[in-house]
Amino acid sequence: MPQGDIELQAFGPDHIEGAVVLSRQENWPHRPQDWQMALQLSNGAVALDDQGRVTGTILVTPYGADCAMINMVIVDRNARGKGLGRRLMDQAFALAGDRPLRLVATADGMPLYEKLGFVPSGTVLQHQGKVTELGEPDGVEAASIGDLPEIKVLDRDAYGADREALLNALAERGQFAVIRRNGAIEAYAAIRPFGRGEVIGPVIAGSSDDAKALIGFFAAPRTGAFLRVDTDSRAGIAGWLTEIGLAHVGGGVTMVRPQKESAEQARRKVYALANQALG
Repeated sequence: MPQGDIELQAFGPDHIEGAVVLSRQENWPHRPQDWQMALQLSNGAVALDDQGRVTGTILVTPYGADCAMINMVIVDRNARGKGLGRRLMDQAFALAGDRPLRLVATADGMPLYEKLGFVPSGTVLQHQGKVTELGEPDGVEAASIGDLPEIKVLDRDAYGADREALLNALAERGQFAVIRRNGAIEAYAAIRPFGRGEVIGPVIAGSSDDAKALIGFFAAPRTGAFLRVDTDSRAGIAGWLTEIGLAHVGGGVTMVRPQKESAEQARRKVYALANQALG
């Protein structure tokens, strides 16, 4: 299809139905509700062919002025190799402004992203499946709405960006759990409906034991339910996730424009990601 026949427009609610069709062609599990959440948090662009069909998507999720996450990057298979991916990325750059950028790349997308100045920063492992029976962990409790401000502070220290809008959206749709020591929240996790079941993430913790406890808090009462967790390969919990029934089924490469990591970010690991589940 000639690129002159493809028009780029701002991504709006009317494009969600076409975006779902496109993501299902890629075997992505996103429901219309999942696209709606992603769009609520983001600005984006769609590519439309001469029949008005969605042939490409891209979203840019800003985290305050700190950075932005590029996600939901899809190009119809019949339109690939013709520069449409680059056109969508140019739209993303315009939407992001001066913010540093992050994304999770597939093998197909990496060559383009590297040309555009992104460098690998890690590996995301996607785990999912029907959770096995396991005991309820000690030291974890359900969070209350009054805990949300403290969770936001902890998240910003760990992630290095202001994800208040994301955390508000998670509070509307799901649940939080926390580990509290000496009256202060030291770790937290969230769960929400997604795709074929539910997704756990973010998981922000200072140790792998705390990360497992938080995930176990949500998994224990859900024996046989379908869960998904996307974790950094360096987090050290992938083997345990497999043991509890969440098989390793894929993943991607996290990429950034080079920026210095703070000491707090280095100390606190992000044990499960939220935006891989957005896209």
